[in-house]
Amino acid sequence: MDEDAGSISIGRESVDAIALENVTKSYESVTAVSGVNLRVRQGAVLGLLGPNGAGKTTTIRMVMNILAPDEGSIHVLGKPVSDESRDSIGYLPEERGLYPRMKIRSLIVFLGALHGLTEAEADRRAREWLDRFELGEWSEKKMIDLSKGMQQKVQFITSVLHKPPIVILDEPFSGLDPVNASTIKDVMLEMRDQGSTIILSTHRMEQVEKMCDSICLINKGRSVLDGELRAIKQSYGKNTVHIEFTGSDAFLNHPAIASINRFGTGVEAKLNPGADPQDILKAAVQSGVQINRFELLEPSLSDIFIEKTAHA
Repeated sequence: MDEDAGSISIGRESVDAIALENVTKSYESVTAVSGVNLRVRQGAVLGLLGPNGAGKTTTIRMVMNILAPDEGSIHVLGKPVSDESRDSIGYLPEERGLYPRMKIRSLIVFLGALHGLTEAEADRRAREWLDRFELGEWSEKKMIDLSKGMQQKVQFITSVLHKPPIVILDEPFSGLDPVNASTIKDVMLEMRDQGSTIILSTHRMEQVEKMCDSICLINKGRSVLDGELRAIKQSYGKNTVHIEFTGSDAFLNHPAIASINRFGTGVEAKLNPGADPQDILKAAVQSGVQINRFELLEPSLSDIFIEKTAHA
């Protein structure tokens, strides 16, 4: 694929949920997005990744028709992006923007009505979601009275209450503890199984690896890596050795090792191209250390992310 204009085409349906063709957006002398092509089919979960300032949020805002591209075209469910296409999308922005002094359930019902739900149906769905997220007893509290994690759950509810076919989530796990992050993840996968298309923008690589079918990595406004996640990881091969040991770490100075990531119980050693991991194992044994674990791994998505962005 072209580094500057990669494309993704996965999913269950033949109609693209979202399609960007050669999209460019500049702010005065700064090009935020440059020639990006992206195709996301219905039923897919796409991870939209990139370092801060890479152009992810600008891309999302153009899909939402908040911003207009300087060049290129954007289609949602086969039609040019417009104010009407917003009704097909549930959007969770990174910045919290809900009315701070409104009561929780009233706020959810109000926003549901803006998406075309009757007040009775919006209220019914609001009660169900609040109970699921263990917020029922807070339903008459004001947004300003909630913790950041609670506010995030309310904002998530407002994004999906009207059951949109497409959901765009910008840092949905922000402010959530591991239990609530897992709950949000499970809800997203349920929505995927029911046919929703999900675009997930997050810095939590472990969540992307658990959830996403494909990724699009943007750096400095350009698409630098995209495709099916499984295929991308396999293309790197098993070039990392997870080693847990007791004793001196002198054997890690082996010429086959390119870099080392240390953690509590051992290390992950990235190998140089063509290196034989058995040479490292032999060196470790000969040095007299006790090997508790020695496992050859594919690189993590976090490692791939760092490699593609660190020196760009």
